[in-house]
Formats: sequence, C-alpha cells, structure tokens
Amino acid sequence: MSGTKLTREALPESDPEDTSEELTEVVCLESDLQDGQMMEVEVGQHSVLLTRSKGQYSAIGNQCTHYGAPLSKGVISGNTVRCPWHGACFNVHTGDLEEFPGIDCLPCHEVKIQNSKVYVSVNKKTIRQEKRVKRMGAAVPGDTNTVLLLGGGAASLICAETLRQENFGGRIIMVTKDDLLPYDKTRLSKVMNVENDSILLRRMEFFQQYDIEVWLRKEAVSVDTDKKKVTFDDGLVESYDQLLISTGCRAKGLDVPGMKLKNVLMLETPEDARHIHKACLGCNVVLVGTSFVGMEVASYLIDKSSSVTVIGSSELPYQNTLGREVGKVTMMMLSEKNVKFFMNDIVMEIKGVDGKVKEVVLKSGNVIQADVLIVGIGIKPNSEFLQGSKIQMDSKNFVTVDKYMRTNVPSVYCGGDLATFPLAMAKNRLVNIGHWQMAQAHARIAALNMLGKPTELSSVPFYWTVLLGKTIRYTGYGEGYTDIVIKGKFEDMKFLVLYIKNEEVIAAASLNYDPAVSAVAERFATGKTITKKEAESDTLSWLQLSQSTLSCAFSLNTSSVQR
Repeated sequence: MSGTKLTREALPESDPEDTSEELTEVVCLESDLQDGQMMEVEVGQHSVLLTRSKGQYSAIGNQCTHYGAPLSKGVISGNTVRCPWHGACFNVHTGDLEEFPGIDCLPCHEVKIQNSKVYVSVNKKTIRQEKRVKRMGAAVPGDTNTVLLLGGGAASLICAETLRQENFGGRIIMVTKDDLLPYDKTRLSKVMNVENDSILLRRMEFFQQYDIEVWLRKEAVSVDTDKKKVTFDDGLVESYDQLLISTGCRAKGLDVPGMKLKNVLMLETPEDARHIHKACLGCNVVLVGTSFVGMEVASYLIDKSSSVTVIGSSELPYQNTLGREVGKVTMMMLSEKNVKFFMNDIVMEIKGVDGKVKEVVLKSGNVIQADVLIVGIGIKPNSEFLQGSKIQMDSKNFVTVDKYMRTNVPSVYCGGDLATFPLAMAKNRLVNIGHWQMAQAHARIAALNMLGKPTELSSVPFYWTVLLGKTIRYTGYGEGYTDIVIKGKFEDMKFLVLYIKNEEVIAAASLNYDPAVSAVAERFATGKTITKKEAESDTLSWLQLSQSTLSCAFSLNTSSVQR
C-alpha cells in the first residue's frame, strides 16, 4: 500500500525550541488507507505501522519484536498483523503480542484525523524503543501459592511471564539443570560461535524485578504428585501448588562402536555450539542426520571446514517432513557448495587413532575420513524422573496432555518438546511438535489454565530453517499429505509448496515467497479451509493479500505433484 506523497508537516507547526514530549507529523491522507489495509509511515525518521480496521486508524511499531521483520510486509487480518518472517502476531490497536515466537509487545502511538489528514504522534523519549514489555505484576507478600516450573527453556519463561501479566501474586520458581538463563535455542545451529550473553531472552534483573526465582544447575529426580513435592539431585525437596513440566529433550547418540571417541560431538548447549565451531575449523567434518539442525550445521560449516560430508538414512533430507521436492532443493543448494552426501546409508562403526575419531564406516562399505563427527539423528525426552509417578506418558515417554495442557494428574501441566498434545487444526489429533513457537504457545495456555481461566490451545505450528542465508518457512501439520501444489520454480530458488490431504491444504512451505506462508498460517488460525481447487488456481487471491504485495512478491507458475 503506497500513500499520496505529502510534504512532512507537524501539528501544530514545528518549533525549534519545542520542549513537548510528543512529536506529531502528518503521514497520509485519510483516503489513502481502506479498511483492512496497512502501510509503513515515518514519524521522526522512525518506522511506524499505520492500519485501518472498521474505520478506526491505529499506529504501532513496525519492527517485529522477534527478529525485526517489517510488519508492513506481513499479513493483516481483522485486528491482527502477522509477521512475514516467523509468524508472530500483534494486535494493531494495542501493540500487544498475540502469537509467538516474539516475547515482547510493540509500542503504540496516537492517531488523529484532522482536515482529512492522518496525524501520528510519538513520544520523543521512547521513540527509539522498538519493544515493550507487557505490564507485569510481582509477588504479593503473604501469598504462598507456589508454581514450580521444571526446565529453563522458552516454555518455562513464557509461563512465568504470563502468570505475572495475569496478576498472579504467588511464588514462581523456575528450575533448570543448565547454568544459563533461558536463551534463544534456535540460534545455536545457525550462529555457532555464539556468546551466551547475545542469546539470553531475559537478563537476571528482569527475573528479580518480577519476583521470578531462577534455580540454575539443579535437576529434578522424582515427582510425588500425591504430596505435591519434587525432589532434586542435591537432595532438596520443594512443594508446589501447580507444576509445569517442560524439561524438553536431548540429542540421541549413535549405538555403534566408537561413539565415545574424542571429537564425536552433539549439539545441545551454547557451549556445545562453540566447541563444534572451534573443533571443525580447517577439518574434515562428517555429519550424521539430515534433520533441520543437521542441515543448518552443515550450511554453517561450509566456509569454515576443509570438507563437509552428510550421512542420511533416507534418500533425501527432510523427506518425511517437507517432502522429496524441498529435500532435492536443499541437497542441491549444499552440493553446489561442495557438501558431499551419502544417502540411504547408516553408520556401522567409528574408528579412531589415539582415542580420537579418524574414520566413519558405513553399511554400504564406504569409509569416510573424519577429524570431527557430529551426530544429529534425533531426540530423547528428558522424562526419566517421571518414571514411577502417576503422570501418564506415551510409548515413547513423552507426556500426554489435553487441549488445556493438563496432564492426567490435577495441578500438573506439561509443555514444549516433551508434550504430546491435541492439535486443533489437525482435528485434535495427538501430536508431538518440537517447534520453538509451539513451546511458547503451550506455556501461555498452561499459565492461563493454572489461574482458572479456561483457555484451549489453538495455535498453528510455524517453523523456519536457514540454509546459506536463505530461509525456508513452514506452517501447518503436513503428516500424511497425498499431493502437493507448487507455485513458482524450485530452480529459481523461489517457491511456495502447498501440502494437500483430503482435498484440503494442511501445510505450506516457501523460499523467497514472503509473506505467503504467514498468509496461509492466518487462514489456518481463523479456521478457514483452503481447498485443493483454490491451491491449484492460477491466482493467489485466496491468500487475501493486496495486489501490490502479490505483484512484487510472486511470479506464478503452478504445478501439481501426487505423492
């Protein structure tokens, strides 16, 4: 959306000696914006998102609080704007965060209409602040109600914040076996030489300000749900009134001879990431596993290692998640950078010299020279401490919850990678989804239900992965898809893939096709079906994006493939 060019003017006229706290400028004509539209405007050289919904103009910050994406390039639907990069949603009237992965809200600015012109006022003191922490309370003296959060990841953090935002005045204790406050785990496989400080989601001062206790380097060893007590590895026993279990998962090792050799590495912590970065410089690196993390690590190491070789048990990367077509593109992108692939193969033995890995022996008989072996073949749930408790787990030892994130035991909740939960958009099928955004959504729902505010989980999964500086975005739940519809061309590195099941779109993935995946996510979130017929049509009008967005973002070439 582009507005009429106007000469910058203030209301009232600018005064060089003006000491008021507000800076007000005319940003467009009233007629420049129709209902359901948005545009980026500038006030004091600061980017602002101007929206119009049911005749009401609103202005909020234009940079998504997650990674700074321009929201004006995203998707507006009703009172919500969705980020074009990672799907975070904000209320256009209040700037409040409505869907993760962001954790902060946006600043909100005043809008006035005068003489058919739209004026936006910003506070001079806060104009540079692109994030806003939602109003939070603190502990109330004498309130002994205790919420115990097991795990120090995104789920525990969001649960704690939501409790304080909802005026919970009791005690909040977050316990983690890590020696680090909650951090952005999605960064570890993308920027491996990372400093702890640069990925922290909140500083210690934040936890102190809002009376959230954080216990580091402490691990739960058992839970007694009858007595509502948790025992820790140092012998401490803590009582709770409400319990959130979000201890996540850990990397699975190879069950082969040589796994204990030096330089056989796995990625779990920032320290692991730094170790991998350092160990791989100028070396021959072998990666086992073609998961999202494995491919990101391979991509990261291309210009740092002497050679990178990938071993996969399937024919193509991501074959069971994003499908063969996207797998081929991924393989081609990395192969062009001299990454070697040994697919449909498995490791049988790791051979070493002087206690350090030297060769990797495959089932096919191939032997690969290796100075470093990185294992990324899957995860195991951190749920051993629940064995013997009354908390129900599935056959793989993930904790089963309902749509309120409740386990089978009253007052006990579970969220994040450890939870198997009913996914609303998949007709409440029980699923396990290890996505960053979904862990945060789980936590908010758990917190609200802890407080007696019945709220069902309705979030739509949104995921992204970065390869060679290019981001593949994904939304929905594509398991069991039977057909795909492709917009654009894989060879052009510009495509949208729509996954079809029972004549409906159930998931979408894209590369250089923003904000299409966010638009699909918004359709899913509002409960609107996307039919196969719509997906196969020669236009993308069903995405309900403005023509200017469509014309600059997409060049349509539609093809359909049966699985």
